[in-house]
Amino acid sequence: MRATTSFVCQECGYESPQWLGKCPECGVWNSLREISIRQPTDQISKRDDRKSYANVTPKKLEEIKFEQEERMSTGFSEMDGVLGGGIVQGSVVLLAGDPGVGKSTLLLQLGLNVASTSFLKVLYVSGEESLGQVKLRASRIYKNYNDIKNILIFSSTNTDHVQTIIEKVKPNLVVIDSIQTMESESMGGLSGSVGQVRYAASQFIKIAKTLNIAIVIIGHVTKEGMVAGPMVLSHMVDTVLFLEGEKFTKTRILRSLKNRFGSVDEVGVFAMEETGVKQVKNPQHLFLTQNENKNSFGNILSVTLEGTRAFLVEIQALVVASQVPLPRRVVSGIDYKRLELLLAVIQKHCGLPVGTMDVFVNVASGLKLSDPAADIGICLAIFSSFKNISLSNTVAISEVGLLGELRGVPSFDKRIKEAKKLGFKDIISFNTYKTLSDVIRSLSK
Repeated sequence: MRATTSFVCQECGYESPQWLGKCPECGVWNSLREISIRQPTDQISKRDDRKSYANVTPKKLEEIKFEQEERMSTGFSEMDGVLGGGIVQGSVVLLAGDPGVGKSTLLLQLGLNVASTSFLKVLYVSGEESLGQVKLRASRIYKNYNDIKNILIFSSTNTDHVQTIIEKVKPNLVVIDSIQTMESESMGGLSGSVGQVRYAASQFIKIAKTLNIAIVIIGHVTKEGMVAGPMVLSHMVDTVLFLEGEKFTKTRILRSLKNRFGSVDEVGVFAMEETGVKQVKNPQHLFLTQNENKNSFGNILSVTLEGTRAFLVEIQALVVASQVPLPRRVVSGIDYKRLELLLAVIQKHCGLPVGTMDVFVNVASGLKLSDPAADIGICLAIFSSFKNISLSNTVAISEVGLLGELRGVPSFDKRIKEAKKLGFKDIISFNTYKTLSDVIRSLSK
């Protein structure tokens, strides 16, 4: 083996034979680091490898034997649904999310659930916390944690050491917290660098496939919200999950960005409580506020679609006279530019003087709403606050165009069915009105 050097960008994974001040791929300055790459020089061994593959031939589809994947329940029906029925044995799952969103808490609960209900052996590897810190967290989220004998806790940041422990213990499930803390002397660079992350991921994937062990890896994200480390990391694993939510709200949404063993259309809804992460089977209880004043102004309901699930959310707005030359627009849970667009439509086609008003819009319970079907809900919440007209028991579902027209949305029948199931009969949509001005004219009577 002879060693060569290569320069790899720590942001995007771009490789260069020489050092560059600025990465040509992502444009970041001083991001290239030198790593050592070992290459085989024995040409005879290469010829021997070619001979060993000489007898291997492709097979027809009818000759291939197929076996159904064996799955392991996580103890969370919401998470099992996102994974397509549970964690597949021998698969590698990458869980990413913002700092403090609850990744470690969720996976520690997952390990405790598997060890207590399925009586399978679980190994939790912590590279960020000591054994005492992990035990303190376990005591907070699981009362009878001392009764669980099948979960093993191990604290290390050495990739090769962790690999040796996995081969020795042979658990059914391994949790790695996190991939960015792992480093090996076999690779150059510090922990979290492209070379170290790639090496650690390849070693864990190899041992998962060899010993048929399910491995769940925690990954950090960049400031843009992407999985930190080389992009190849997302391609190497079997499943990529993303846990999103604000640190100061309890709502957590688990999404699947990639799944080789199931669909990516499902989402799981969780709530972060003092005793850990709790799954929410009825999201309406989380996203709808219990407002005893039925004649409140500035709030309306809409039906959003997350994956294949439809559930109601409450949109709140407050419109007041501005005391500054440039009126304020403050949003929480929706896109700021989308609000600016809808305010222009309201002023142009509906004649409401919102250009001189301060406008505040909020989605209840800290949910981030990007569904175009909530456009009319945002507009009518603003109208309700401006005119002091109560719409608290009204459901609005439609996209609003630049010409003020109401446009159709996907899975409309499913949204209507969800609203009627919860007892709401006053529904405003593109089926009942053609334009936003028609809706406001009708409500103003």
